[in-house]
Amino acid sequence: MGIQTVSAHGMKVVKAGLLTTVQDLGRIGYRSSGISTGGAMDRYALRMANLLVGNEEGAAGLEITLVGPELEVETDLLIAVCGAYLEPTIDGEELPMWRPVFVPRGAVLRFGGAISGCRAYIAAAGGFGVPRELGSRSTDVRAALGGLAGRRLAAGDALPCGAGQGAAAPFQWAAAWATALSRQGKAAAATAPEAAGRRLPWAAAPWFAPPGAYGGGDGEDGIVLRAMPGSEYGQFSEAAREALFRERYAVAPASDRMGCRLTGTPLIRQSRAELLSHGVTPGAVQVPPGGGPIILAADCQTTGGYPKIAHVATVDMPLLAQAKPGDAIRFQLVTLDEAQRLDRRRELDIRYLVAAIRSRQP
Repeated sequence: MGIQTVSAHGMKVVKAGLLTTVQDLGRIGYRSSGISTGGAMDRYALRMANLLVGNEEGAAGLEITLVGPELEVETDLLIAVCGAYLEPTIDGEELPMWRPVFVPRGAVLRFGGAISGCRAYIAAAGGFGVPRELGSRSTDVRAALGGLAGRRLAAGDALPCGAGQGAAAPFQWAAAWATALSRQGKAAAATAPEAAGRRLPWAAAPWFAPPGAYGGGDGEDGIVLRAMPGSEYGQFSEAAREALFRERYAVAPASDRMGCRLTGTPLIRQSRAELLSHGVTPGAVQVPPGGGPIILAADCQTTGGYPKIAHVATVDMPLLAQAKPGDAIRFQLVTLDEAQRLDRRRELDIRYLVAAIRSRQP
């Protein structure tokens, strides 16, 4: 489809990056009709970015993959950038992550390549006001559904932010921080030496939200994903089951939002019987005939016929989202009870963090 523009200004895409799309937390309740849930690959990073600008956790933001875009800001905005480090800058100055940042009209946001992680998220106070389709603003590129004309962003696209074109009005807390940071930015710009002068008065909050979801990433053994045995776990040889939780695998270049393909020790299934196609969900570790595991991700199909040797715990799906080609992955066996306990603990930590964020007054 061609470039889609809207009358309400927020951000203009100057350069689109490798894969930049509008994402929220996905389409809930349509998998029985064959429609993927989709949504942000790293739900934690998007939720944190939204909380830092006073949005509902599920508001739409921008998902940036591996190589980031260049965006021109066309109205004053309070934004937050969370997730992978893609060298974000504002008019050439480093953009602080994991905190509210006031960005004035005329500023240019630029992102480079992924230094650590794979995907970064931009939230703006009020959200991105692209139309909802089947209850979500998320982009499903394969289905040409949602987002901006159902596709990745392109140079020349205009993105509505804040209270325009269906986005929400900024929450009072966010409006207060935007006002305070605007004043701070103007004061800094007014006193900056001319030689190193700040062209526009942007400013960041002096505090940040600690990114607590990535504790299992970038260790000596690579990214550690906790996983439970899958429904066909017993159909694999003992050697294959041991290899899954002993060996290191590498993320293959063919990985995408549908699934993370891994290379390494092949996993051999003892049973030769074909499986009937059955329901699958993100996190399932399928093993096709070649023996190379595939971890299903946000845009995965709704049914599949490959055996499932394991299922990644929900709490570690943000780690999977941040795995880029070449990264090492190792699986760690946990029980269902342990996985549920870890998920409850994560949600409790987020609730504590929400209270801490809201207690920060300018």
